Amino acid sequence: MKQEKINIEQVIEDLEVEKFVFPKYVTQIINLANQNAQGTRPKVVGQLSDLINQIDEKTYKKWKEYYLENHKDKIDVATEKIWQMISNFKEAIEKIDKNMIKNWVYDLIINKTAEGLIIQEFILKHLANKYNKTYRLATADEESQNIDGFIGDIPVQIKPYTYKTKTNVKNENIKIPIIFYKKTDKYITIEYNEKDFI
Repeated sequence: MKQEKINIEQVIEDLEVEKFVFPKYVTQIINLANQNAQGTRPKVVGQLSDLINQIDEKTYKKWKEYYLENHKDKIDVATEKIWQMISNFKEAIEKIDKNMIKNWVYDLIINKTAEGLIIQEFILKHLANKYNKTYRLATADEESQNIDGFIGDIPVQIKPYTYKTKTNVKNENIKIPIIFYKKTDKYITIEYNEKDFI
């Protein structure tokens, strides 16, 4: 596969986009607040990819004029949703001390790792029994290839439902079956494609 590096500095300059400078960590915090508040979802700000196609001349200036004339209030609505979540963050941050962080790290490393492995094996065993196949957990080498285990000779990934919503994984090109799970106190709900195991 061919790869090219294209300098777009001039293109960005030609757009004459307004530039904002944010203090360190601020954009990360606002992004996280936005994910939680869902402030820039299409139902709040509109389906931007559709809206931009409603203008004849695809320029920064025309887009800015169009959106601000027709949807300016949506920027305020999104801002308010994110601001409310930032306020929640501020309140939560006041409650965090070093001991709480240590408990969180312990819970992640000790409890959640063990829980995750137990759940993975439970799901593999459940589906292997259902489809009359063997199962096994992945080796360390196989894990480095993003394989969590095998049902028969079929490699699979096992991911929590929340994995679907992570922006950094939406563009991943995963070529093996994925089994999604959601855990409550009493149940594990799994979602998978039956055709993968028939």
